[in-house]
Amino acid sequence: MWCWFLSFLDAIPSADQIRITTSLKSQRGSVWTKTKSIFEYWEVEVTFRVTGRGRIGADGLAIWFTEEQGLEGPVFGAADKWNGVGIFFDSFDNDGKKNNPGVIVVGNNGKLLYDHQNDGSTQALASCQRDFRNKPYPVRVKITYYQKTLTVLINNGFTPDKDDYEFCAKVEDMVLPSQGYFGISAATGGLADDHDVLSFLTFQLTEPGKEVPTPEAEIPQKDKEKYQEEFEHFQQELDKKKEEFQKEHPDVQGQPAEDLFETVSDRELRQIFEGQNRIHLEIKQLNRQLDMILDEQRRYVSAVTDEIAKRGAGFPSQQGQVSQQEIETVVKTQEEVIRQVNEIRNSMADTLRLISGAQHPGSAAGVYETTQHFNDIKEHLHVVKRDIEHLVQRNMPSSEKSKCPDLPPFPSCLSTMHFFIFVVVQTVLFIGYIMYRSQQEAAAKKFF
Repeated sequence: MWCWFLSFLDAIPSADQIRITTSLKSQRGSVWTKTKSIFEYWEVEVTFRVTGRGRIGADGLAIWFTEEQGLEGPVFGAADKWNGVGIFFDSFDNDGKKNNPGVIVVGNNGKLLYDHQNDGSTQALASCQRDFRNKPYPVRVKITYYQKTLTVLINNGFTPDKDDYEFCAKVEDMVLPSQGYFGISAATGGLADDHDVLSFLTFQLTEPGKEVPTPEAEIPQKDKEKYQEEFEHFQQELDKKKEEFQKEHPDVQGQPAEDLFETVSDRELRQIFEGQNRIHLEIKQLNRQLDMILDEQRRYVSAVTDEIAKRGAGFPSQQGQVSQQEIETVVKTQEEVIRQVNEIRNSMADTLRLISGAQHPGSAAGVYETTQHFNDIKEHLHVVKRDIEHLVQRNMPSSEKSKCPDLPPFPSCLSTMHFFIFVVVQTVLFIGYIMYRSQQEAAAKKFF
């Protein structure tokens, strides 16, 4: 359990939420933990709302993990030159590239100034474009830091499903302070939004086999006694209200609760809907894994493209020459990954069609048909899982595997001057051929 304190700016606490900033111009506010976290690896789940009357909002909201508390400053209401990481939900498009609202992950070692004019694009470690303003349900964000890898998942708030997360960003080889403060901040500018935080849950992640510290070692004895006293007080209040309700409604006691029982058809429908819900969750999980794999493949392709461009520009090689066979092996591996991803997507499409066929069960034949559909769906899901596991194992980094070799410099087979001369000669020959054909056709017409 974390103890929060409010900064002296524009944040307003209430019983069920904290309004970091109101929809007024030039407002700033932040909330930070009182004590440092001692987690090496952690996960946070944040629920918030960003609402405003305008089509465009400003400035945005930020979730922090920093070595020191950034109570006040120009970066979404918090201090600049932080040591840690900030996940920014930027509402306003400062650079005019039409890439906002967006989610940006920016790390800092305590020496960098945030680039406001470019919306932090020059400093972003990862980003995704998501609209989080004026949603029917609260927006949920899950941020995981485990084994030097930061992953951001987001629930856009279109449905009431709390687990409907989508992959947003991933940063590998990220070093954060071993201890730090969690915080939330927000700011408004010429345009304004209400930034409300509904919940902030923090979880400690441990490696398998490591001993988890006991709760007594984490919570001071004084705070523990205080929490125990509050719990006993709430328990007494609850018992008192129960007694008052029983005195005011004596007829309710002893009556059977008919709503606790269900008919056979209701139970069958409930089981069908629960099965479909589990299938949907499995498909969403597979979609997230596919997005992560495709994002990793895009980074690989981008790195290879940059290396080819450098070699074409005449940069010297730093890791020696490689053979054409090794290059072809890398290309074939990429093609195999793309083929397997397409197969997985086709299998998921077949699964969705099977689900749509099981939406309206009726009578005994309908129940039998639904059972057959679920068996087919299970088989498809097993195939998809096996493909995913095989694909992940192929792309898992291993210390035993050698890194992909650098491409050799391409030989200059044809200079620019030779190419230009070749084009000119071809053009002259083509024009001469056209003129010769025209003369032959004109001479032939004279005989008719």
